[in-house]
This record gives sequence, C-alpha cells and structure tokens, in this order.
Amino acid sequence: MEIKQGTLQRKMEARHLLMISLGGVIGTGLFLSSGYTIHQAGPVGTILAYAIEAVIVYAVMLCLGELSVAVPQTGSFHVYANRFIGPGTGFTVAILYWLTWTVALGSEFTAAGLIMRNWFPHSPTWMWSLIFMIVIFLSNAFSVRFFAETEFWFASIKVLAIVLFIGIGLLAIFGAFHVQGYNPQPLFHNLYADGLFPTGFKGVFTTMLTVNFAFSGTELIGVTAGEVKDPARTIPKTIHTTLWRLIIFFIGSITVMATLIPWKQAGVDQSPFVLVFKSIGLPFAGDILNFVILTAILSAANSGLYASTRMLWSLAHEN
Repeated sequence: MEIKQGTLQRKMEARHLLMISLGGVIGTGLFLSSGYTIHQAGPVGTILAYAIEAVIVYAVMLCLGELSVAVPQTGSFHVYANRFIGPGTGFTVAILYWLTWTVALGSEFTAAGLIMRNWFPHSPTWMWSLIFMIVIFLSNAFSVRFFAETEFWFASIKVLAIVLFIGIGLLAIFGAFHVQGYNPQPLFHNLYADGLFPTGFKGVFTTMLTVNFAFSGTELIGVTAGEVKDPARTIPKTIHTTLWRLIIFFIGSITVMATLIPWKQAGVDQSPFVLVFKSIGLPFAGDILNFVILTAILSAANSGLYASTRMLWSLAHEN
C-alpha cells in the first residue's frame, strides 16, 4: 500500500478497473453454483432470475457510481454511510465488509490447495495454501499498480475461458460439434422440454440468494475510487457497461448450459462447465476447468485482500 501525504496514490488505469470489475464478479459462483440454480429453478427460471438480479445490481451500481464520482475515496460505501447516516453505521459497514472478506480468504486458499491436489495427489493441502497466501500477499504488498496488473491477468484468463465456453457452446447447439445424446443437434429443446417453469415460478425467487452471491464483487469499483486515475471519467464508463457484461457473461453462459444440459442433470456434484465440455468430447475438460477455477479463486483472494486492507486503511484515515 502506498501512502503519500495521508492519501493513496492514483495509479490504476481504466483497463485495470475494467478487468477488476469483471474479475470481481466472475468467480466460483458462476463456475460451480450455476448448476444448482438450473436444477432448482429450471432453465427459463434461472435465466429470468439472473436477468432480474442483473437489473437490480445495475441500479445499485448506478447509485454507487454517483457517490464514487462525487466523493472518490477508498472507503467507498463505508465513507458514505459514515457521512450521510452516522459514524456508527459507517464503522459497522466497514467492519462487516472487512470480516466478510477475511473469513472468505481462508476458504479461498483452502479451496486452491485442494484443487492442486488433483494434479499432485500426495502433496499436503496446507503447503499449496501457504504458497498461494505468499503470492497473493506479495501481489498486494508491492504497490497498487502491481496488484492491478496481477488482477488484470487473472481476470483476463476467466473472461477468455467464458468467451470460449459461450462460443463453443453455441457451435454445439447448432450442430458444429456432436453432443452426446443428441442427433442431429440439440438446438433449444431443453429450455422448454418440461415447461417454462418445471419447478414452479417460486423457483425463480428461491434461487435469488444464490444469484445475488454470484454477482458479489461488483462493489469493488467503488473501493478502487481512491486509487484510479481520473475517477470522474473512468468510473461512469465502467459502471455503464456493468449490465451488458452481466448479460453477456452470466446469462450467456447460463443459456448455453441450460440448452446443452437437461435441467434435472444439472447440480452441484460436477461443474456444468465440465458437463458441457465432456458432452462435446473436449479432451482434458476437467483439467482445463480446474485451472480456470484455480485462477478464479486466486483472483477472488487477490481482490478480497485488496478490499479488506483498504477498508482498514479507510477506518484509520477516518480516525
């Protein structure tokens, strides 16, 4: 963390903020729990749930964006709560946000260690967890620009993986690849095979919490406000693309999954990404996805350590 005359240095560029906002929201929620939402709400119900939440998140981000441009401080929503509601509320918001990330970091590093055991089965989980802790600590310790560059490349891998997934999935839907169990091609039959809402319309609402968790991380745009160059121009530009990014990456991925996987087969036993890749005969599907998930975990840990340390710095800065 770089401190100069009581403030943090503005060394993040627009491309960093764009990828941090993308990387923060694309995590294990999309890669793993999306199968659960499809199983609980059905194909169309899941797409509708993600669409509703995308609009809600966009509305919240518009509000946060207005505040971040007017008061571009690192503490973000904690500073706004402190200034416009009261110091007790501001302190509570900051501590709870810090605690949320602090608790999550332990599970992220444990998950990363467990994934490495897929390739090194006889190695201890704690060893890999410790290695990743050191890597993420160093990413945050050198400078904000070093953190931003690290997160830029972590997020780029996730974004590229999802773009390829959607592209390959669309080709499979229209018959460019053979899909196991379908002849000649699946098209969009699975979306309405058992009715639009096979578990009832209530499934849309019961999965809202899961979808809301999947969208967590978009608030990082506000946390970076104190360290991004030209926040008055950069933050609105990033905010206004939030809805389209959520639609393309989340709803696009969910649509491909729900089209290629019967909703009763989607669940939490195996990632729907792996199921799709295996159904079209893509070699090393499990290894490829495990690498992408590992990247997603490290990206989340990187962003989480950044966000939690900035909240502590902001609390100290606000006395």
